[in-house]
Amino acid sequence: MNEDLSDLRAEFDKFVKQECAIGEDGQIEQNRDGGDQVDDEPVPQFVDALTERLLAPAVSGVYLSRIDIKRVATAIDESIPIKERTKMVRALFRHTTKKEYLSDAFTEITKHINGRILIYTELGDAFPSSKSIFDANITKAKKMAKMFETIVSDFEEIEPTSDPLMV
Repeated sequence: MNEDLSDLRAEFDKFVKQECAIGEDGQIEQNRDGGDQVDDEPVPQFVDALTERLLAPAVSGVYLSRIDIKRVATAIDESIPIKERTKMVRALFRHTTKKEYLSDAFTEITKHINGRILIYTELGDAFPSSKSIFDANITKAKKMAKMFETIVSDFEEIEPTSDPLMV
């Protein structure tokens, strides 16, 4: 029986070494997506400010999960990996050059926000003593949707040129 356990342990250790991310110290690395070079690529100016507001429920009034961001990307035919929410939003808008793309992305995000507004409305009706809290979140969420419209209207499209330094 002892031999069976030691064989099993040896097989498990072999699997971990081959299949798992092991650091130099022999410990399993917890954050495998932390070192992607793509995450360090520059993004349009509005993305950092948008990310700070959109991903903070205290500011936006809603919580957008990783799955919500992934669904937004899928709806606009974009493929992004599931990572930290900040990295996902940056990846979603990293190569934005057209108003149409920006508008489509914000339309999808607004659909998710509107879904939360419906939930907040139902909860406010079901729990009248908490209605003021839900109403405050609804106000923040609607304000966020207005901000999307402003970003789209202020966005200047970038036309690709043969010379990348001619911007």
